[in-house]
Amino acid sequence: MVVVRYAPSPTGQLHLGNARPAILNWLFARREGGAFVLRLDDTDTARSTEEFALGIEADLAWLGIVPDRKARQSDRFAFYDAARDRLIAEGRLYPCYETPDELDRKRKRARALGRPPIYDRAALELTEEDKARLEAEGRKPHWRFKLDGRPVHFEDLIKGPQTVNTASMSDPVLIREDGSYLYTLPSVVDDIDMGITHVIRGEDHVSNTGTQIEIFEALNGAVPVFAHHNLLTDAEGQGFSKRLGSLSLAQLREEGYEALAVAIAASVTGTSLPVEPYDSLEAIAEKLDFTMISHGSARFDPGELAGLNARILHQTAFETVKDRLAGYGVTDPAIWYALRENIAKLPEIAELNRIFAPDLEPIIADEDREFIARARDLLPAEPWDETVWGTWTNALKAETGRKGKQLFMPLRLALTGRADGPELKTILPLLGRKVSLARLS
Repeated sequence: MVVVRYAPSPTGQLHLGNARPAILNWLFARREGGAFVLRLDDTDTARSTEEFALGIEADLAWLGIVPDRKARQSDRFAFYDAARDRLIAEGRLYPCYETPDELDRKRKRARALGRPPIYDRAALELTEEDKARLEAEGRKPHWRFKLDGRPVHFEDLIKGPQTVNTASMSDPVLIREDGSYLYTLPSVVDDIDMGITHVIRGEDHVSNTGTQIEIFEALNGAVPVFAHHNLLTDAEGQGFSKRLGSLSLAQLREEGYEALAVAIAASVTGTSLPVEPYDSLEAIAEKLDFTMISHGSARFDPGELAGLNARILHQTAFETVKDRLAGYGVTDPAIWYALRENIAKLPEIAELNRIFAPDLEPIIADEDREFIARARDLLPAEPWDETVWGTWTNALKAETGRKGKQLFMPLRLALTGRADGPELKTILPLLGRKVSLARLS
């Protein structure tokens, strides 16, 4: 069975860039009848917080993503320690004692000599006496994984055949000098243990894949299938990041954006599918195939999101938003259908709903009072439907000679207290004759 994972670090709020791999993994799992694992990569205990962890789960739930399984790396250190000990015993993980300054000088010297600035593996030449002397000086080792130094080939579901030559790379540090793990080893260990079949992530990880495949093989684990998608960027082509304070999902939610609009924009942008309303995430999953993902950038347009949000609301059924509408004082389906075409975000419904407030103050200009008085006299008898507006205004036009904006705007201001809003042919039957007479008075 297909098993995918989404593995954010709870060191900040999720933003649009984080949402893209989360949704693409979810869509793939749904299309393939597989499982979605949420794995919080919280080995960075200094920066990871429970608040951010709960926020990630809340953001995913808002998007419509409910994990089939959940795990936290902070609960799994025993697995990483076992893998560490195994790699050390097999000579694949070795201690290094260079300080950051010494490593920086090595890199600069290599560049000056026209060589690639990769680690020279000097630590492999250290004797046990050398190591004892360095540790007596107070140095603690960081641990590097010894790469095979070969072309690593893999078939990327998005980018096609890929080759990463680990001979051109430094042996990666897997364990810091304080004993804490970097992302790489725990990720591989968890992918093996959790039976992850497909790793779907941003294209900025392509170069890491060669290293990770070698670690999978060193641990005798099944190598998953990889798919590296293009990254979501802002209008200037800059990537989203927690560090830069990019637009968070929580902020979008607070600003009144629909979760489905955000999910569509985050997943469909940068593909051959149009950014348009879909009924659900499942509907996107049925259409979106990895072959549709562009090899170019996926540039996010805030204006496109705003337009998409409005289009989704304009076709949303009352039952879908019934509970949320109640919070804005809208309980009548007819009022929702009358007003929805005039909002771009759901919270805007509260202000528009003021049209039906019993204490609304009509706006009648002095120069229009005689016209409004005549309009009151000509107001048709009930029952009313959407034809009453045409009947009424045709009679007014014939008697007063007014037409166009000169005819319609004074009526709109008197009946709704505002110069814009939904069509009056729809609003008039909802107001009813008694309320309309009162406002025209």
